[in-house]
Amino acid sequence: MSFFEKIKTKLPEDRRTRIILVIFLVISIIGAITGFFFVRNLVTSMTIVDLPGVPINESVSGDQPDNKPTSIVPVANMPMPEPWDGISRVNILVMGLDYRDWEAGEIPRTDTMILFTLDPLNSTAGIVSIPRDLWVSIPGFEYAKINTAYYLGEAYKIPGGGAQLAQRTVEELLGVPIHYYAQVDFQAFISVIDHIGGVEIDVPEEIVIDPLGKHNTIILPPGTVTLPGDQALAYARARSTEGGDFDRANRQQQIILAMRDRILKFDMMPKLVANANLIYADLSAGINTNLSVEQAIRLALKVLEVPREEIDHVIIDNEYVSLAKSSDGLDILKPLPDKIRLLRDEVFSDGIAVGPSSVADDLLELAKLESASISVRNASSVSGLAVTTAEYFRSLGLNVVEETNADYTVYSQIFLYGSKPYTLRYLSEMISISSTRIFNRYDPNAQFEIIVILGDDWVSNNPMP
Repeated sequence: MSFFEKIKTKLPEDRRTRIILVIFLVISIIGAITGFFFVRNLVTSMTIVDLPGVPINESVSGDQPDNKPTSIVPVANMPMPEPWDGISRVNILVMGLDYRDWEAGEIPRTDTMILFTLDPLNSTAGIVSIPRDLWVSIPGFEYAKINTAYYLGEAYKIPGGGAQLAQRTVEELLGVPIHYYAQVDFQAFISVIDHIGGVEIDVPEEIVIDPLGKHNTIILPPGTVTLPGDQALAYARARSTEGGDFDRANRQQQIILAMRDRILKFDMMPKLVANANLIYADLSAGINTNLSVEQAIRLALKVLEVPREEIDHVIIDNEYVSLAKSSDGLDILKPLPDKIRLLRDEVFSDGIAVGPSSVADDLLELAKLESASISVRNASSVSGLAVTTAEYFRSLGLNVVEETNADYTVYSQIFLYGSKPYTLRYLSEMISISSTRIFNRYDPNAQFEIIVILGDDWVSNNPMP
């Protein structure tokens, strides 16, 4: 007896209906995020249920132990994660691959990366959009744009392939574990939207969109519109607005939430159940994930419990990066790690600890946990100020590893070389340093993570005994 047959024998009709809906819901949330990028040459078929149009893996026929659910086939060599316990926070990296690379017959890069997180204990969720041009350290390689992590994993046949290397890269960037991944092609996205009768979007300002095909450009005026699948795809892909990729990330999140709202409307349930066979047939060839069916069901049930107002959706935009050029002339976005980690903590602050924000609101305690290596340098007119200040900082529990002298200055300054947002905030507030005298010089190879330059303002305005 298959997994779904067991469900049918144990659940009443209305419960079966809900199960079908929530499975579709979780797949649709994943699909909505990245459905608009074609990855047909990389995806594998989904062995989820024995419905017409969906390939069935021979290994799942007959009775199965409850602890061995039918699985959606992962990328070759991708290790299956530990089963979700239903209690812990769970994070899913959703990736869309660059259609232009696929069209050219090349190994694709990721054109979209979004991290979806669910905290089941607190009934909260979050969506974090990651820009493709972010300049990061890729494990096992040098610094590069984050969109090349998938490419490098595939090209160099890294264990787990591009999906796992992309996961590891995002884990290092944000400092959170990633449990699952998902990839969905654009045709699956269009199909999902059309099956639910389109999505209702509030267009903030006039925008030009280009659905796939020739001579079909559309101008969307400001206001509320209902977009069919092909137009929703074009709306999500458009880059012609002033904010470029940052605006596009915002539109993607608009569509994700619009799909959620549409699917959860009461009148959608009968339609989805009636079309379940066709829906699964449309989705089966366009979804590639290491989520099992049982995990998808449990996640979906939890997702339904999260109120709309408890879903944080944030973008790593120009507030969290600086524009720069790589050594070979590429336009890149250099991350401001302290700001990105604070943004992360806004989304991940509840439930399972992911960083120092989970300990307390005491800023000094948070700074002590970061254990930033600090150099204290005297640039004032008072001899020995670096030594006495360093001793004071150490008495507070801060990690001062050097005290020395520097060129004279009236006003104190801080130079930040690592991702230590709480130490930076604590020191800047204690020394009363304005943002104009804080300089981000991110360099993971720097000798110190924070350098504090003490000016004459610190001489007469410090709490030292």
